[in-house]
Amino acid sequence: MHSVTVELEAASTMELVNALSAIATELASRDVPESAAACLELTETLAAASDIQESVLAGFIGRVDAAGEQARWGYPSPQAWLRSRLGMRDNRAKERLTLARQRHRLPQVCAQLASGDLSYGYATTIADSVARLDDTDCAEAETTLLGFVDQGFSAGKVAAFGRRIRDLITERDDTEDAPDEDTKRGYDKSWITTTRSLDGGRYVKGWLNPEDAAIWDGTLAPLAKPAGPDDRRDVAERTAAALSSVLSGGHKATKVTVICDLDTLTGGNAPARLTDGTPIPAAQARRIALSAGVSPLLLGKGNTPLYLGWRERFASSAQRQVLETLYPSCAVRGCELPGTLCEVDHVHGWALGESPTDIDQLALACGWHNRFKHTRPDQIQITKDQDGRYVYRLLPPPDARPSSGGHSPPSDIGPPDPALDWAA
Repeated sequence: MHSVTVELEAASTMELVNALSAIATELASRDVPESAAACLELTETLAAASDIQESVLAGFIGRVDAAGEQARWGYPSPQAWLRSRLGMRDNRAKERLTLARQRHRLPQVCAQLASGDLSYGYATTIADSVARLDDTDCAEAETTLLGFVDQGFSAGKVAAFGRRIRDLITERDDTEDAPDEDTKRGYDKSWITTTRSLDGGRYVKGWLNPEDAAIWDGTLAPLAKPAGPDDRRDVAERTAAALSSVLSGGHKATKVTVICDLDTLTGGNAPARLTDGTPIPAAQARRIALSAGVSPLLLGKGNTPLYLGWRERFASSAQRQVLETLYPSCAVRGCELPGTLCEVDHVHGWALGESPTDIDQLALACGWHNRFKHTRPDQIQITKDQDGRYVYRLLPPPDARPSSGGHSPPSDIGPPDPALDWAA
């Protein structure tokens, strides 16, 4: 048992955080009390303390986000940092980031959360509700939604009110406006408007009538399914990718890769598999391996790709298909972008003349990490796993490593890797 002594007012923020961590570790090691009544009371007290802690976390996350500090550590966004470094589910990462970004516009919410008078669930619900409002409406919405909390409505009900907060503000202030242009269009005809942004992208807004919506669903829904168990994109991101595929004609030539041993193709019983790991019986693999639109990927000893079938004529396309099979996601440890959306990376740098375009010198990296790797090579450690695939690990910035007195967390979640001893 460790002893913790802290003078609260004199202690630094780091000392307080370390003390809190030590207390949490000790608390987690203790047995649960036998009394259910005691557990109920302890649960409520601990949950309230956790909500106050979330107020502190929101401040820390907000500072990291505002400074873009996560990019120095190799993470393309604060959300990616929260998912990879802290192991948060995507929804929880978005929730915490939204609260962190809205803190400065929600003084009442922040004050009540920090004092323990408002739960984290209510706070994040209100933060999400005001995220798309201007500052004037935000102030109105904060007061209105906190009023619903005071009336005893559940967080779910407050979220429902938040989704129509503009209407609520208008009703309360008796300032209902005439219908906007979109509403005037009616709902009989489909329409779409697009506006080009300054960076070359486009904002898209529109409405589809039931008939066109059915066509939309029938065409895009199959293409917008998760690419596999490691596909962490949300529905909106997958739908955008599906729409791009349809517009470019890519869906007409969708490739299915069947991975099997040579023995399987020539009569063996070893099962084949798809790139997402789905097993295919040997007999079925032999029937479909040479079908139109399907490429057989034959593997030799040690799972080494030998042959990519008749579908691809040019080496670059064949190599990419092999890489998408070997790399279900970006080669950077902890990055969740599917391999199908990544770029082909010359591991040791083609421009330097050290990495030819050979299959054993290539990997898949997302666009952000590909650029990060070539602009900050000293922050990427390259190794190979037991199957011969390249693994890129993120290293802390040079000024944050132990030799300079900084903090250097491991590059991924899990047991420490001896190879990541910066001082060695």
